[in-house]
Amino acid sequence: MMKSFFYRCIIIIACFLFCCPGDASAKTVRESPGQIWSVGSRRWNEAAEQRFAAWLEKTVTEDFFLKHNIPIDCADVPYALRWIYARIEHLPAAATLVDGRLYGHWSTDLAHLPTHREWFRDRRFRSALSRMLSGTSTKTLPQDTYPIRITPDSLLAGTVSVVSDSHAGIVGSIVPDGSEYSPIRTWEVSLPRKVKKLNQRSYFSSRPDSAVGTGLVRFCCPVLSGAGWGYLPREKHPFYSLEQYRPDFCMSGELFDEAVARRIAPLAYDPLEKIVRISAAIRRYLEERVPLVLQGYQRCKRSDCSEGSPLWEAYSTPGRDDMIAFQVKHLQKVISSSGLDQDAVNRMLEDVVIPIDQQRSVSLSHIAQNYLWLSHDPGDSIEARWGLDLCRMISNQITSTFQDLDFVEQRYRAADPEYADSVRSRHLAKLKWLEGEGRRVDCRNLPQLP
Repeated sequence: MMKSFFYRCIIIIACFLFCCPGDASAKTVRESPGQIWSVGSRRWNEAAEQRFAAWLEKTVTEDFFLKHNIPIDCADVPYALRWIYARIEHLPAAATLVDGRLYGHWSTDLAHLPTHREWFRDRRFRSALSRMLSGTSTKTLPQDTYPIRITPDSLLAGTVSVVSDSHAGIVGSIVPDGSEYSPIRTWEVSLPRKVKKLNQRSYFSSRPDSAVGTGLVRFCCPVLSGAGWGYLPREKHPFYSLEQYRPDFCMSGELFDEAVARRIAPLAYDPLEKIVRISAAIRRYLEERVPLVLQGYQRCKRSDCSEGSPLWEAYSTPGRDDMIAFQVKHLQKVISSSGLDQDAVNRMLEDVVIPIDQQRSVSLSHIAQNYLWLSHDPGDSIEARWGLDLCRMISNQITSTFQDLDFVEQRYRAADPEYADSVRSRHLAKLKWLEGEGRRVDCRNLPQLP
């Protein structure tokens, strides 16, 4: 009797260790040698989700898909990273294709292709990955995910942020030290699908809608039953919760992303400490930008760096510059509301210096005042990339805007006067802003505005 009880305990423990909660098929099943990859008895559980989060934080960088030559759009990012990790660890993975079919690691339609120990050299897997990404979108994500509770133990890297039915990203890291607008950093890209760099963002979102499937969600666990592979019911997943959709999730006047941040990183920092932390984060972004700018400048002197070219994708910095701008605006908001001596804070920012080549440096104060003038074009001069040649840049933009105005007048004034008026109004507003920027930095001999 005692022996029988002992064996039962062993079986229960094995089920807990190797199965996603609720998976009735803990045993290893006979697998086809032609399937995309084998999983044996391995299943997703909370420990596997923790390891996935750690892998994302350690492995994924902005050039991850560029390095592996994988074309992506926004929904591809979470799907691809989930499948790549599952392939590495021989865990189950599935995705609902636009035709309603569940496609996953067990599929044998590519059995004719060879495999390889390394995922990025595995022709069968890479073909399956491409097929899966071509058949999924933000419209299929709600069928493959479930909403989670918003707590530090459940909102990990690997959480999917479905912002709308046309945009999504994946949480790449959690930074709860007060250095970011949000403790949640996401990896995102935009259309079209192509080989490109990832953009890192601070999490920002409006209220989610359960009917549409937006919100903070995680991928469902594929489980095996007598009917084959399918998903564990959403409500049986360990992190499942509908709390983010409740009317009382946000406090009065609180934005949704602020409510999420309050639950993930509830510590309140002293204003000066917060300014120091945010400044340090901006400095890291700027220091990481330096080699990209220098390498891009050297490569683009000899090769084509036009927008959309491979070198443009490798060395342009629009996503990084957007992140710097977002952080600078966050820093400015904290400074203005801190009650601290503004001159003392500005002197502190002036003392934070980032060398940009062997001869020149920029201060954090310069970046805070001129972040809108950081050029992300790898073919531009070093001065333009760092907003150091402002008067020439302002002059060039004024001239370019004049040319755009002339084109609109000649092309649309007679055929579509309302459109011409609308575009003219925007261009005149831009010219007025450029004129103000010229006065701010004391430019001389700028083109005269009309």
